[in-house]
Amino acid sequence: MLAADNSARGLVANQNFRYSPLSRRSPECCMKWVYLYIAISGEVVATSALRASDGFTKLGPSGLVVAGYAIAFYFLSLTLTTIPIGVAYAVWSGAGIVLTSIIGWRLFGQSLDLPALIGIALILAGVAVINLLSGASAH
Repeated sequence: MLAADNSARGLVANQNFRYSPLSRRSPECCMKWVYLYIAISGEVVATSALRASDGFTKLGPSGLVVAGYAIAFYFLSLTLTTIPIGVAYAVWSGAGIVLTSIIGWRLFGQSLDLPALIGIALILAGVAVINLLSGASAH
């Protein structure tokens, strides 16, 4: 690919001769967020299966735990070439906490009291602030 083609697409070469996106709308940048969503999904599935594995005594859910965490960490690692580690981890863990809490409530009948709901709301607010207002989110 020619350098002129890359500048027209909004890409520039960095020191490692890899192309990094300059705009929020570039496919490379968007894929990193897709990878992060896949990582979050893998972590939520694995954590939910962890409860169902009954201390790793049930083979199916135990395999799902291992596969889910492998997917989660693999795709999380792919995001770190573009998204700063602090931002990626904050979004990954925050979304994982919220989604796992909802699954625990809906599937496993676990209750969430008012302080838990307030904490979850604060986590969501923090993730929103990082993504909407922070320049560190590398959109």
